[in-house]
Amino acid sequence: MDASQILKLVEQEGINFIDLKVVDLWGRWRHVTLAKTNFSEKTFVEGVGFDASNLGYAEVFSSDMVIIPDPNTAIIEEYNGEKVLSMICDVYEVENMTPCSHDPRTILKKTLESIKDIADEVYLGPEYEFHIFENVKYEVKTNKISLEIDSSEAFWKSGETGEYFVGRKKGYHRIPPFDKLMEVRNAIVKKLLEYGVPVKYHHHEVGTCQVEIELPLIDALKAADYTMLVKHVARLVSKEYGYLVTFMPKPLYDEAGNGMHVHQFLKKNGKNIFDGDKIYNLSQEALYYIGGILKNAPALMAFTNPSTNSYRRLVPGFEAPTNAVFALANRTSAIRIPAYVKDPEKRRIEFRTIDATCNPYLGFAAMILAGVDGIRKKIDPTAEGFGPFEGDLYEKEVKPLPKSLEESCNALLSNNEFLTTFPKELIKHWVNIKLSEERQVNSIPHPKEFDLYFDV
Repeated sequence: MDASQILKLVEQEGINFIDLKVVDLWGRWRHVTLAKTNFSEKTFVEGVGFDASNLGYAEVFSSDMVIIPDPNTAIIEEYNGEKVLSMICDVYEVENMTPCSHDPRTILKKTLESIKDIADEVYLGPEYEFHIFENVKYEVKTNKISLEIDSSEAFWKSGETGEYFVGRKKGYHRIPPFDKLMEVRNAIVKKLLEYGVPVKYHHHEVGTCQVEIELPLIDALKAADYTMLVKHVARLVSKEYGYLVTFMPKPLYDEAGNGMHVHQFLKKNGKNIFDGDKIYNLSQEALYYIGGILKNAPALMAFTNPSTNSYRRLVPGFEAPTNAVFALANRTSAIRIPAYVKDPEKRRIEFRTIDATCNPYLGFAAMILAGVDGIRKKIDPTAEGFGPFEGDLYEKEVKPLPKSLEESCNALLSNNEFLTTFPKELIKHWVNIKLSEERQVNSIPHPKEFDLYFDV
């Protein structure tokens, strides 16, 4: 679509409001809604001014910026019966109307341009794992720290709901009536399909109240845009059903956590360059790409796993990776080669460490740059000791991944040259923000500490 087509659509559909969405530094959507009378072709040229400091992009003294909608992202939402045209925006500098170098969406676009010598196209296939609860209460006060989560599907309700609940770690692909969330998943996917988001399938996941929606392989920018839209739609639709959604990596103790595994391959001149005659039918370029991701993994994880909660998921016993290794069909490795893929055009790898607390534009850009760094430097993953490893790696530390956000942030400070499209100021700003978050969490006494130390 172009601007003129968008204006025609507004008239045809009787739309009175145009919603402009922009991603903040943390990966949350913010928005401003224009009245139809204040929307014209000029909006696609002059944009709409906003205070970028509140979105984490800039210091207050340079906070005035402009957002310009991308007409190719247009969808029609509905709020209380009112049609609203929604578009995702890019951020521009006010002075010269050039793309803002700190805008996450711009960084991903620049990343894809910067690797044209290696790949014309990058295809990503995200898997979205998340929890759907009926009730969530949490409180942090000087004299009270509490968390309470509830759902009629949960195993702790067995004394109240009889047999129709999902047992501990027994939810994988369960069917109704045990799976109580199929109806809401259908509604989420139906809405996504209406918005043009391709969906491969959905199902119940291992954990109680845990579900998954998976997309097919699509181009990287759309994958990031759709990630934002999936989270948005999942929350809105679930709210209509009386549910609350979280993409937190580890919302429940001793239960499976939420990753956002990303399948991926690169194309050059229309050919999948990951297909080849090396191990697992991969090409040498694919192996170098694996080497780049795994060698840069500690630093990369500051963007792909940017929450303190991320590292509560990456622990033994829950099919989550703890080592920077690769293997065939091994869900305990950071990179898995799907054994079921037989089509050379879809030959790919799966990065399993990443989770949905990441800003998808920054997380995907950093991941792609780490892999391409491997191709450019010819980083052989086997020579570097990254595998392949088969068997259960939970009890072994072969190439251990960071165990905390602080550890990954420190790795990023010492290794960020591969992030060629990330401004140095943004990297420093990001690390400062993330270390501040870690300090906040670490400053709060944990209930388990009372169990361990109260009577010492």
